[in-house]
Amino acid sequence: GLADSFEMLVLFRVLQGAAAAPMMPLSQSLLLSVYPDHKKGLALAFWGMTVMIAPIFGPLLGGYITDNYTWPWIFYINIPIGIISAFTIWLLLKSSETQIVKTAVDTIGLALLIIGVGSLQIMLDKGNDLDWFDSNLILSLSAIALVTLSFFIVWEIYHPHPMVDLTLFKKRNFTIGTIALSIGYLVFMGGVVVYPLWLQTQMGYTAYWAGFVSAGVGIFGFILSPIIGQNLHKFDLRVIVSIGFFIFGTAYIMQSNFNTEADMMTIALPRIILGAGTAMYFVPLTTILLAGIDPTKNASAMGLVNFLRVLGGAVGTSISITLWDRRADLHHERLCESVTPFSHITNTAIENIGGQSHQAYALLEQMTNSQAITMSTVDIFWLSGIIMFCLIGVVWLAKPPFFTNKKPAVIID
Repeated sequence: GLADSFEMLVLFRVLQGAAAAPMMPLSQSLLLSVYPDHKKGLALAFWGMTVMIAPIFGPLLGGYITDNYTWPWIFYINIPIGIISAFTIWLLLKSSETQIVKTAVDTIGLALLIIGVGSLQIMLDKGNDLDWFDSNLILSLSAIALVTLSFFIVWEIYHPHPMVDLTLFKKRNFTIGTIALSIGYLVFMGGVVVYPLWLQTQMGYTAYWAGFVSAGVGIFGFILSPIIGQNLHKFDLRVIVSIGFFIFGTAYIMQSNFNTEADMMTIALPRIILGAGTAMYFVPLTTILLAGIDPTKNASAMGLVNFLRVLGGAVGTSISITLWDRRADLHHERLCESVTPFSHITNTAIENIGGQSHQAYALLEQMTNSQAITMSTVDIFWLSGIIMFCLIGVVWLAKPPFFTNKKPAVIID
């Protein structure tokens, strides 16, 4: 909130990410360690319910604050919440300390990872603004990221105490589940970024109302997550995930039919349907990728998965913004090819909006630009739907069983 430049904002976000990074894998591994195998799906489902609160209240709260206050308060409101959460966790878990094992710190691997991922993230953030590989800065960051991450992979493979356990990828289900989860999140985050931008720039929605329409994605996810988690062990998880990706694909194809005349219900309905897919996506896929993993490696596995998922989200954000801009330019150019003095449709449109005047031509340009951006938006949704449908085939490469069917031991006092 105190950042006064893009560089300062990136620096503080890096520090925020460094503090927040352990939270998701540690919370998940904690749940997986205290729940028996046949209840792990339910535990992850309850964890997922808390995650679903974010897309419901986040856009609403963020839009309200942006419209009525200033954007730094989006960050300031986290301070009291963080203090209360830390105090509550300390009270609940202070008597549940686990065994502490001292191992050597992989400082070289850590340094390579920080440099590589930091360069990659800055490249993704600034790439579209600097026209990607036409910029020397982007080329330099790309080279640094490629070299350091390549050395990082080789270093981690041969280090006796690696910071990232790459041997997890020897497990078929872990590899398949991680690929499906990361690509799915890449596509999902691309839509999350483009959707409100289109609403605010072309449809006249305020930040609050764009958040209100976007919030529907969390409704079905919040309701269905505990139901699906409770019954995971009764079905083939590949079927559940396939249904989830099918719902994702269907919702995105529905969004690919948007136009500038769409009303709020038409715009909101696919997002609500999309929420049903989230309940059949995260928890079942997490269960698949953890199948066959030694419980002592759950924390390492979830840390690696969450890292790749977040990285996929960052890549998806950058790709979607770039495609959105470039497809809009392409559609604008093609639409302008039909706007000529010899076109009866063009002349009729100009007469209807004010005749031969500078204002009429400016309005015509505005209309053309709006249509071009809308066409670009639906292109992204269409591509997202196709990718989601393709991920159904990826999921079926996973190999059951996904549960050990071990019942918890009965303790008699």
